[in-house]
Amino acid sequence: MTEGSKPENEQPSQDAPFTEPEANPPDAPPEEVTEAAQTADAAAVAATSADKAEPSEDAADEPADDGSMSLIAHLTELRARLIKCVIAITLGSGVGYYFLDDIMHYLTAPAGKLYYMQPSEAFFTYLKVSIAAGFLVALPVIFYQVWMFFLPALTRRERIVLGLIVPASVLLFFGGLAFSFFLVFPAAVQFFLGFGNMELEALFSVDKYFDFVIWFVLPFGFVFELPLVMIILAKIGIVKSSFLGKYQRVVFFLAFVIAAMITPTPDVFTQTMIAVPMFLLYEVGYLIVRYIMRK
Repeated sequence: MTEGSKPENEQPSQDAPFTEPEANPPDAPPEEVTEAAQTADAAAVAATSADKAEPSEDAADEPADDGSMSLIAHLTELRARLIKCVIAITLGSGVGYYFLDDIMHYLTAPAGKLYYMQPSEAFFTYLKVSIAAGFLVALPVIFYQVWMFFLPALTRRERIVLGLIVPASVLLFFGGLAFSFFLVFPAAVQFFLGFGNMELEALFSVDKYFDFVIWFVLPFGFVFELPLVMIILAKIGIVKSSFLGKYQRVVFFLAFVIAAMITPTPDVFTQTMIAVPMFLLYEVGYLIVRYIMRK
C-alpha cells in the first residue's frame, strides 16, 4: 500500500464532526413552513379559549365564591348588611309612627277601649308598636340582605331554588299574619270578653294587650311556612308522601302540643285555633308532595 492512499473499508473517524439532518425538506420553502406553524399555533390558542369560554357540566354545582375572602372580609360584609337592616327597620319604624293612629285603631278594634295603668305605659307601647310595624315593613329588605350574604357560596342551581323560596316564604309569612289577625284573633278576643258579666268587667291594659297580640299573631306567620318546609324536604329527598301520610295522626297530636307551647294563654280555645290551621297546612303540603310533585 502506497503512502497517501486509504483503504476502501476504512471506517470514519470518531473525531469527525456530526452534522444534523436538515429540518426542512429541500422541496419545502422556509416561508411556507413558518406560515403553517403560525396557523397551527393560532388554532391551538382558539381551541384553548373556546374550552375556557364554555362552562363545564359541573359548573352549575360549583360555588361562585372560591373561598378567597378572609374571615375579616366576611365579618366586614356581615357588619355592612346588618347596618343596612337596622337602617331599614329604623325607616320602617318612622313610617309606622307616622301611621300610628291607624295602626292602633286596627289593633284595638277587637277589644274596644283600652287603658294604661302607668304614666309611661302608653308611650312605650306606642314605641313598641312602631318598631314592630317597622320590622314588618323592612322584612323584605332583611330577607334580601340575608340572601345576598350567602349568595356567593351558593351554586347556580341553589340560587335558582332560593330565588323562588325567599319570595314564597315572605308571602306565606305575611299570609299567616293576615289570617291570624283578621280571622282568628277577633274570635279569640270575643271569646275572652264572653267571661265578663255585671260584676266582672274586662279592662285591658294597653301594654298587656299589645303583648298578647304579638304572641298570638306572630306564631301563625311561622306556621304558614310549614308547606314550604315540607316541599323543600321532599325536593331534596328527605321525606316522601308515604312517610307524610303514615304519620298524620302523630302530626295531629303534635300540633296541639306545639300550640300549647307557643300560645300566650293556657286555654283550649287558643290552642285549638293554632293547632287546627297547623294540621290543615300539613295536609296541604302532603297533597302537594303526593299529587303535584309525585314524590
